[in-house]
Amino acid sequence: MLLITNGRVFTMDGRCYETGSVLIEGTTIKKVGPMEEVTCPQGTKVLDAMGGWILPGLIESHCHVGITEENKGTVGDDCNEGTNPINPALRALDGINPMDHAFVDAAKCGITACMVGPGSTNVVGGQFVLMKTMGGPTMESRVVLAPAAMKIALGENPKSAYGTNGNAPATRMAIAALLRKELQRAKDYFMKKEQAAKTGDAFTVDHDLEPWQDVFTGAIPLKAHVHRGDDIVTAIRIAKEFGLNMTLDHCTEGHLVTDAVAASGFGAIVGPSLSFKSKVEVQFTHFKTPGILTKAGVIVAITTDHPVTLIQTLPICAGFAAREGMGVEEALKAITINPAKLLKVSHRMGSLTKGKDADVAVFSSSPMEVFTKCLYTVIDGSVVYDHRKGGQ
Repeated sequence: MLLITNGRVFTMDGRCYETGSVLIEGTTIKKVGPMEEVTCPQGTKVLDAMGGWILPGLIESHCHVGITEENKGTVGDDCNEGTNPINPALRALDGINPMDHAFVDAAKCGITACMVGPGSTNVVGGQFVLMKTMGGPTMESRVVLAPAAMKIALGENPKSAYGTNGNAPATRMAIAALLRKELQRAKDYFMKKEQAAKTGDAFTVDHDLEPWQDVFTGAIPLKAHVHRGDDIVTAIRIAKEFGLNMTLDHCTEGHLVTDAVAASGFGAIVGPSLSFKSKVEVQFTHFKTPGILTKAGVIVAITTDHPVTLIQTLPICAGFAAREGMGVEEALKAITINPAKLLKVSHRMGSLTKGKDADVAVFSSSPMEVFTKCLYTVIDGSVVYDHRKGGQ
């Protein structure tokens, strides 16, 4: 057993204990409560929070850690397959190097899980995977959910990757048309597959279309790369046409089309907001966006989009959002329980609740302040970072 005690416990499930404890048994949380009420057997390992903040492990909801490796150049870059704009069969699971040092950096700042996948060169980029930041040396030892989402992209990136070479898509119209064509092709395929199953007729499996199954059943969402307001609305329009669930990733101009985002019912994964405004479609980037969307009723998560912004800045990005109108409580939700909800794993992570994964982050104070240190990071009940040792 492991006891994390003597800290301010933010459960993120509606409860807060000024001086509380979290008891872990194996890989799950056994009990959370006031320090005097959480007892443990003799011999239990104890981590003293020293009056700091005890939170569920932070979650990075959109990044490219391990698939765009640090200091490796093109050799370590497997983020985009630039030979075809439609790639639903690609799996991030097959392209991530779990030994990328950025995973260590993430764990050292309290991030216990991250959503990793292909970039935004393609209209359909492939499948994301949700994984723990630390664990064994193989992806199988860290996967939480695979596939976890299907990446699509609108706007400048697909245009720049293909249109400048004389290939489609060269316009936003072509991006939308290609996406609709692919979704209709997949829809027709599954209708034929279902009919064949009823009649017993022969049916040929198409491995390029099979990955859409989880999207059409609602098991996983579309993950839409959208910055500009019109791209956000186009993505919403197409998803609604096909009855699909979706997250609006980046959602840079979400504060300019707030009513449309709120009416869609889709969640927003906002960021990177701490980066250079490197292209036209991010000219209105602002840390006020998460707060505006939250107040409109949108479930908001915050992202660094590592390596666009380093993953270890995630809590600081939340701090800027808190300052610009989101508030401390909602900003904490945006890096804990909200991403868990949007990624469909809130039954396992995102809050310090009995029975959930024992993923815990302990900080000397608010993680959203620059002088705060991460003291301990626990993943599946194992201490993967201890400030006294500099890591494990």
